[in-house]
Amino acid sequence: MPPSRPQQDWTPTRYAHNGDVQVAFDRLEGSEGEPLLLVMGLATARFWWPLGLCRALADAGFAVARYDQRDAGQSTRMPDTATTNPFKALFGKRGDAYTSEDMTDDAIAVLDELGWARAHVFGHSLGGVIAQRIALRHPDRVLSVTSSAALPSDVSGLRVLRHLRFGLLARLARTKFPEGREGDIEAALTVWRAIASPGYPFDEAAARAWVEADVDGGPRDTKAQSRQIGAQWHGSKLAELRRPTLVLHGEQDPILRVGAGRATAKAVHGARLVTHPGVGHDLPAALWPEIARRVGDLAATAAHTQG
Repeated sequence: MPPSRPQQDWTPTRYAHNGDVQVAFDRLEGSEGEPLLLVMGLATARFWWPLGLCRALADAGFAVARYDQRDAGQSTRMPDTATTNPFKALFGKRGDAYTSEDMTDDAIAVLDELGWARAHVFGHSLGGVIAQRIALRHPDRVLSVTSSAALPSDVSGLRVLRHLRFGLLARLARTKFPEGREGDIEAALTVWRAIASPGYPFDEAAARAWVEADVDGGPRDTKAQSRQIGAQWHGSKLAELRRPTLVLHGEQDPILRVGAGRATAKAVHGARLVTHPGVGHDLPAALWPEIARRVGDLAATAAHTQG
């Protein structure tokens, strides 16, 4: 589980601009080396990235930055649309608010603001899908892709069904929380408990301290979730991704079947698939050193391929 996050571990929040959209981002203090951009999942803020994992990545030789996607965290919240149910948005064929291409361009705006010509990209959950799409739409800006607990980026509509586990999603959708800060805290904790890895201990006290330090309303914001998940992709097929790629997936993921990871790795030429027994839809602390090492190995492969 992620520990509480002292603010001094991160630089002050800065903003990149993609048209009228402000994209909030920061960097891990003291991290230097290969540029690495972290992309978090559905309607969740950048501080959901575990600090311990970020430090492990820094120790592996990366300059670590993370950002809030539009409709999450401190980035611009978009106007409401007709669809406010994430399930309907997931299986629909229209995106009223923006496209997935717009979401990839937000990441490029962050790279520009950081002064990074190119970067390694590591995305988790929906962030993994966006990471794949960043590399497809902007291959000249991406060195490598790590996709964790994610769908293949070119699967949409009813084809998503084969990869989803509906029990948890339906239960979370039915759960109601009180308004205000306490409701946001309880919603975030409920999500953390639900996606936690069954093969690893869950530290309730650490989770609560972390959530209370940085309250995020994303887990209960179905409108923002619907806008993000409904953003349609009109770009290249995943098979056209030509960057070194690592695919991570928990074998006990309660949201996405491990077949989603297998399908992603199968589609990308030369991709490496790593599945973890006992892991859910999170990034448990025991695996942080291994994950950092694998991302570092991927960066070395990228340097050799492009060198």
